Amino acid sequence: MSGVVKIAAAAVTAALCAVVVRKQSPEIALALGVGACALIVLYCSGALTAVVELADKLAQTGGLSAQVVEPVMKTAGIAIVTRLAADFCKDAKEGGLASAVELAGTALALSVTLPLMTAVLDVLTQLL
Repeated sequence: MSGVVKIAAAAVTAALCAVVVRKQSPEIALALGVGACALIVLYCSGALTAVVELADKLAQTGGLSAQVVEPVMKTAGIAIVTRLAADFCKDAKEGGLASAVELAGTALALSVTLPLMTAVLDVLTQLL
């Protein structure tokens, strides 16, 4: 719980600073937001590592292959990065670029899940 309070405090502080700075220099405000986001993601990297380790442990316990778990984890990572990048593009008033980032993220997420879809198709073929 204290981790989310620290993250919220850092985010609100950075947002307030960005609001004040945006009037004078929108570029610096955007850079401040990107920097704050990077620090927050770095702060959360330990928690993300723990999630990946738990997913691996669950996969081993359940007898799931890496072919099943890996695409799910990669897709989640792609979604997080896509969302952050698109939001920064929107903050920079680049809606078209944000849409392109979202489209690229969707395409990459689908391509990462191809091995999973292939594995499901193989299972269905064996059942029939």
